Amino acid sequence: MLKILIIEDEEPAAKRLQKMIAEIDPGAILAGNIVSVASGLRWFAGNPLPDLILSDIQLSDGLSFELFRQVDISCPVIFTTAYDEYALEAFKLNSIDYLLKPIKKEELTDAMTKYKRLFASGTTAAPDIEKLLRAYNASMKTDHKKRFIVRYGEHIKTINVEDVVYFYTEDKINFLNTREGRRYAIDYNLDALETMLDPKTFFRINRQYIIAIYAISEMFSYSKSRVLIKLNPAARHETIVSAERSGAFKLWLDGENFST
Repeated sequence: MLKILIIEDEEPAAKRLQKMIAEIDPGAILAGNIVSVASGLRWFAGNPLPDLILSDIQLSDGLSFELFRQVDISCPVIFTTAYDEYALEAFKLNSIDYLLKPIKKEELTDAMTKYKRLFASGTTAAPDIEKLLRAYNASMKTDHKKRFIVRYGEHIKTINVEDVVYFYTEDKINFLNTREGRRYAIDYNLDALETMLDPKTFFRINRQYIIAIYAISEMFSYSKSRVLIKLNPAARHETIVSAERSGAFKLWLDGENFST
């Protein structure tokens, strides 16, 4: 039976993967679900390698590449991430497959079928982590989005990214908020925005908010290592860094070259 390890820090995404795997291959066994580099190191120290890994790239405390560099991963990997298409070919060449979120069942089916075909022929191999890391770093140098088109009433205007203090979701509508305190509905969801914005300036603190570094007015310790943030202009909701993202948030504050 196929033993699959999931590396994914977003619980809804992990559960969705588990459900699709059960439908695609009912005999497959879930070896575990890793949510961070740190928990991954502990898992691999006490467990045998799985047959296949489904791995996100951007975890709560770093890139999954950091985990793969510290552990001798000799099994194949299918990457699953919200990251955009810039490094797509490099990832496809150096892994079993590379699937963009939201992952479609037919795409995961094709990727698992590809794995089984390669395994049967004896040609499966672990990914070249150094090549993948170089491709990732090179893709991060691409231009980030510079402005957004917004509509209000019958009017249309553009807003420069440096005039945006944060993005958020409310009642299934996505908004940007400007330095002047005005908000505008936009067409992009937060997952898409994460791939467009400069990660040195913007950080996704939870499922509802992406904030700019210059929007932070005050920060306070909160329960379970979380951080409460006061934004300027003030947000319509309480803005708290989720426990899963608190480690990465501190790296971001410290100026590390890190994206969520």
